[in-house]
Amino acid sequence: MATQRTYLDYNATAPLAPGVREAVCAAMDLAGNPSSVHKEGRAARALVEAAREKVAALVGAPARRVIFTSGATEAANLALTSHVVSPAGNVANTLIIAAGEHPCVIDGNRFAPEALLIAPLTAEGMLDLAKLERLLAQVPRRACMLALQVANNETGVIQPVKAAAALVHAHGGIVVCDAVQGVHRMDCGARALDADMVFFSSHKLGGPKGAGALVLLNESIEIAQPVLRGGGQERGARAGTENVPAIAGFGAASIAVVANRDMENTRLAGLRDQFESALQARFPGVTIFGANAPRLANTSAFAMSGMPAETMLIGLDLEGIAVSSGSACSSGKVRTSHVLEAMGVAPDLSRCALRVSVGTGTQTDDIEFALAALEKVAGRMTTRRVKSAA
Repeated sequence: MATQRTYLDYNATAPLAPGVREAVCAAMDLAGNPSSVHKEGRAARALVEAAREKVAALVGAPARRVIFTSGATEAANLALTSHVVSPAGNVANTLIIAAGEHPCVIDGNRFAPEALLIAPLTAEGMLDLAKLERLLAQVPRRACMLALQVANNETGVIQPVKAAAALVHAHGGIVVCDAVQGVHRMDCGARALDADMVFFSSHKLGGPKGAGALVLLNESIEIAQPVLRGGGQERGARAGTENVPAIAGFGAASIAVVANRDMENTRLAGLRDQFESALQARFPGVTIFGANAPRLANTSAFAMSGMPAETMLIGLDLEGIAVSSGSACSSGKVRTSHVLEAMGVAPDLSRCALRVSVGTGTQTDDIEFALAALEKVAGRMTTRRVKSAA
């Protein structure tokens, strides 16, 4: 087994950003409950509210509109419900889900199965706006909600959120955006997206696991029925004592993101392009998914025909390379990607899909190391296949 390790799975989780460890440790030294009125409680509350300001700044929202959760999955469960009251005082009775959404949206929403509609993707992995418009025509005005990612976690394809929001809002509906992969890499504020709500998680930004946020960008939106009920924390939207250390680290990670986002995107795009150019040169039959669509600067999803992802992942891990075959929440499950299926990718090719996602710690040498490992593993698999056929 290789002693050198190269981590290329930033879309699954990111290493801690600068200042995060210190913020978490400082918060762990505080004994107070943030709901207590004594000095220790007020100190804990101050940390939570300071972090709320920093997280809100990621999307240019007022801090009072940030609801802390245990992660993006809980935030999705909280937002995707008919108990959301729209600016006109209406509630959504139909949820439209883009076909490539994360499982926390597909399986985590609180709508009845008969109230769900699936909006198709194009072959490049983008929401098909014409088909979305036709779906909206099937729903009564002011009675729908759209769930749409800012960017897909598997392919990195950036979705036409603003254009989709214009269609939904013209129909009187509500737009909820999964910004988990986008908030640290692009503008996910109200003006950029025109979404009513966005949610994201700490650990994708370089914060600790166990913290997330739902942000109500539209000042007129309210959630009438929380998922967790109890002590009334988070202004009644999410009961339970706040995870102060994780929230403090979330805030610290948010500061690091805001400071470096544009410069880091340029650097990461260069690394991704370097990887894909070399990949195509060394493996002429490789398929890069979403190559002709706008994509996140850090993400490359690809497949080499005849090279099953499960076997490739094991081989690459032994060579010291950490990559994935899709959503981290689906790892370990032998099944084809629903995202690639929605793009019309054949199952045999889909089973070979890998995802490389680079990040703050990735350097040019890491890309070269990964390419060399891919050549080794693919070469071994080809040799075994030839021998078994002989």
